[in-house]
Amino acid sequence: MEYIYSALLLSKLGKEVSEHNVKKVLEAAGAHPDEARIKALISALKDVDIEKEIKEAGNMQHAPVATAAPPTAHKEKPKEDEKKNEEAAAAGLGALFG
Repeated sequence: MEYIYSALLLSKLGKEVSEHNVKKVLEAAGAHPDEARIKALISALKDVDIEKEIKEAGNMQHAPVATAAPPTAHKEKPKEDEKKNEEAAAAGLGALFG
């Protein structure tokens, strides 16, 4: 995130978002810059107008928040069903032994 923040800070100050400037900002903040990450950031921001993107992001309408449906109460099976199942199981075992 510090790489992106450095690019945002440079853009806000009207400075060029370059490898050298990003590295200087990170070093001034006490970070240990990774050259590969800086190059990747600069490459990704090559044709991006940061100020324009920030303004457009602020104008986006937020989608309504989806709420979860309340959980439905599980209906308990009537005791009769359980009794029938037990009787069927007993009858099945009785058929095995004659």
